[in-house]
Amino acid sequence: MPSAHFLVDPYGFWVTGFVSGSQADDYLVKPVDIPELLARVRALGRRSPQWHGDLLSLGDLRLHISTLILERQQTRIRLSSREFHLMEYLMRRSGQVITRDNIEQTLWTWGTEPESNAVTALIWRLRQRLDELDAKSWLETVYGMGYRLKIPEKIS
Repeated sequence: MPSAHFLVDPYGFWVTGFVSGSQADDYLVKPVDIPELLARVRALGRRSPQWHGDLLSLGDLRLHISTLILERQQTRIRLSSREFHLMEYLMRRSGQVITRDNIEQTLWTWGTEPESNAVTALIWRLRQRLDELDAKSWLETVYGMGYRLKIPEKIS
């Protein structure tokens, strides 16, 4: 049953969903039109890094999900669990600026507070790991905002 709010402002739900801080970039209302849902899923797949089962790829960088291995140009390194989760989070949102708060909320469970420098230290460690793959410059600091994983133009 539609609410009175919906009848007065049919776009209110969509606007609220986008500005609520949920990081939403799309919204569907019920009842869901299945062909529209499938088209949106395909569109999301086109704009995110390639993901094939156990492998997440961004340019020539590959993250093996089940083994926590990061690979580039035949060089493979094993990531710690926390490094892996951060790398996966950044790869799935490549090109987007990710705030420190987003990283904390994603990598630390509710009720656990990371140390004040935990994100900085984790970013530093991940940069060292990327340096082993000659990809340290891919992880950018966007001053005053957060961090971004970005493929250099010559590789993409």
